[in-house]
Amino acid sequence: MSDLGALLRKAREQRGLSLEDIQDLTKIRKRYLEAIEEGNYAVLPGSFYVRAFVKNYAENVGLDADEVLRLYQKEIPHAAPEPVVETVQRPRRAQAQSSDRWSRWGFRSLMWLFFILIVVIVYVFYINNPVNKKVDTADDETKITDEAKLPEENKDKTTPGTDGQTNTPDPGNVTPDPEPPVTPPATTVTFIRSTGKTNYYEVSPAAGTHKIELKVAGGSSWVGVSEKNVGGKYLLTQTLKDGESVSVDVTVPVYINIAHANMVEVTIDGAPIDDGNKKGSRKMQLDPAESTGTDTGTGQNTGTDTAGTDTSNSDAVTNQ
Repeated sequence: MSDLGALLRKAREQRGLSLEDIQDLTKIRKRYLEAIEEGNYAVLPGSFYVRAFVKNYAENVGLDADEVLRLYQKEIPHAAPEPVVETVQRPRRAQAQSSDRWSRWGFRSLMWLFFILIVVIVYVFYINNPVNKKVDTADDETKITDEAKLPEENKDKTTPGTDGQTNTPDPGNVTPDPEPPVTPPATTVTFIRSTGKTNYYEVSPAAGTHKIELKVAGGSSWVGVSEKNVGGKYLLTQTLKDGESVSVDVTVPVYINIAHANMVEVTIDGAPIDDGNKKGSRKMQLDPAESTGTDTGTGQNTGTDTAGTDTSNSDAVTNQ
């Protein structure tokens, strides 16, 4: 095994990741990952892919890819240099014809740009013309004045007061009823199924931004949060020590990868996610919940109201 392969394997094992996990994260075949760890670069499809595969591997296990490539540049094979192609100089006559053609094209482009510029200037002048603004303002003032006038038939209508005097109603003293505050629905997480080391959940409400918090207790663990699924872009990748926590704002669907599940507590908007508290690595796929539950609840409520109506009707018949 090469020194570079030993470094990559050690970083992978510290995070509790297997070669299958690295294959899912990097989209590099498992046999190529094994060849990189063993230093057998002849298995890879070409020397050009060696540096790209090593860099991708190092980034997904938390190493500085540029520093790894710099330290082990003697161990990594370099790509074959590209052949140098000599340019053939065109005859002067052909160059002159090409220059004339470009000159004509440039002159035509300049004329079109000049025409477009004139059109834009005319349009801007028309929009910012003070005469047009004055006409619009006069129309608005006329509308406001017309609306402010009271009908002639309502001038003589008054309301008698307690002291015998007449009072006119003041519409400005009417206070509108305050609107009740809108309370956002609580976030719920429902377990759907488990496949291998991956648990699948549904999150409700599906829309909006949710806050995922990961807290470590009893040791240290690497955690990662990706967009959509296992192959999505990393939103968070970090190794947390005992007592540390980290949070990230996400929109479902989202994928969570934990090296030591028994040491990490995961919550979304304060609601805990039960992962079984088992040792070893654990993955979570959080998908948006479907809207069928709301329709079912509505049907149940309708049935209850109907039953209540039937009971009241039967009581009325008995009393008669």
